[in-house]
Amino acid sequence: MVSLSKAREEPVKQLWEEIDGVHAGMLGLSGTDMHMQPMAPFADPQANTIWFYVKKDSDLMQKLRPGARAHFCVIGKDHDYHACLSGTLTERKSKDKIDEYWSSVVDAWFEGGKQDPTLTMIALHIDDCEFWASTGNPLRFGWEIAKANLKDEAPDVGVHSKLSFA
Repeated sequence: MVSLSKAREEPVKQLWEEIDGVHAGMLGLSGTDMHMQPMAPFADPQANTIWFYVKKDSDLMQKLRPGARAHFCVIGKDHDYHACLSGTLTERKSKDKIDEYWSSVVDAWFEGGKQDPTLTMIALHIDDCEFWASTGNPLRFGWEIAKANLKDEAPDVGVHSKLSFA
């Protein structure tokens, strides 16, 4: 369950923890007609970057251009945290990053393993993010809905904030 106090007091730390906690999010190139697609994120908080393994011959790589902007959307595993991150997406085939994040799951996608000729990596350098953290407590949720209906005001069921990494 997401911590609303952490969302208020340590939103950046919570964001990276949520990214680490999901198997996949949705990645999409801005300004293209491509739909977003599920991708497994590998968080590098010190560099404000999310790394992804990708095949060079994929549709995503065919559309990727220098200076491309992209969005990555994350839904926390308990469905009480939602974030949309944006930044610059670049191909950065880094042997160090390939080794750092490699696993049997990644290996299953690349027939030739780390030497697969189609293997490359892309890095989303995060500029900004908007997130929503909501209470998972059904009693609190019910109370806030009832109170809002009585007072004719919006219920207070979570935290919404914008973060800048630039």
